[in-house]
Amino acid sequence: MPIDAHHLPSSLVLVGAGKMGGSMLEGWLSVGMKPAGVTVIDPRPSEEMTRLCADRGLALNPANPPSAPDVLVLAIKPQMLDEAAPGLNGLVGPHTLIVSILAGKTMGDLRSRMPAARAVVRAMPNLPASIGRGATGAAASSDVTEAQRLMADALLRSNGIVEWLDTEDLIDAVTAVSGSGPAYVFHLVECLAEAGAAAGLPPELAQRLARATVTGAGELLFQSDLPPATLRQNVTSPGGTTAAALEVLMADPGGLRALMREAVAAAKRRAEELSG
Repeated sequence: MPIDAHHLPSSLVLVGAGKMGGSMLEGWLSVGMKPAGVTVIDPRPSEEMTRLCADRGLALNPANPPSAPDVLVLAIKPQMLDEAAPGLNGLVGPHTLIVSILAGKTMGDLRSRMPAARAVVRAMPNLPASIGRGATGAAASSDVTEAQRLMADALLRSNGIVEWLDTEDLIDAVTAVSGSGPAYVFHLVECLAEAGAAAGLPPELAQRLARATVTGAGELLFQSDLPPATLRQNVTSPGGTTAAALEVLMADPGGLRALMREAVAAAKRRAEELSG
């Protein structure tokens, strides 16, 4: 569904312009966010971000950031919240929507440090947002109006799909699945390439084949309406080579299913530990 530019905010302050914050910013600009309405706050901006702000006319670290913007986006590292919050609290107006992508930091955590905060959306995007193929889970506080929700949705959808959650409690699980998930896929490529080399392929060839296999399978999954299980079955001939490999990967116990559950549970626990 195309993004309605009318839902984009007229004024926005982005706090933290690292990889994720910068990717989100480029997405907003690509769907029609007016550069004159954007302020970027980052004590150590990259050369790329400095150049982007100069080229597009974005305010970078102004002496007097705008107070009461429509949206204040928090994209700093979670452990920086305590240091940054006092200065940011003064920017929050009565109608400012706060969009936070701070892993593990709850709405309660934010409000305890920024008493002016009312309307809050917690969101967890992931790295493919940098190419417009992100997967974001989001939850809204009861103070968020319908207009603010549409505004947040337009901002987040500029980088990919958005799934709205019924409760904030699900954010840590989203973090463990899609937030951290790209790293699991990258590691799969590493492991597949190493296994190919162990099977006799030259390492560089194994790396190229593994990379192309995973990206191709991902694109097929993206373009197909079929469930992943059906796509897997379509590749698997009874008694064939794929079936032999899947007997190992799908073994119970000790297969990929149990390992992935353990990995996701560990990531969720860590997200919970970051709260407070």
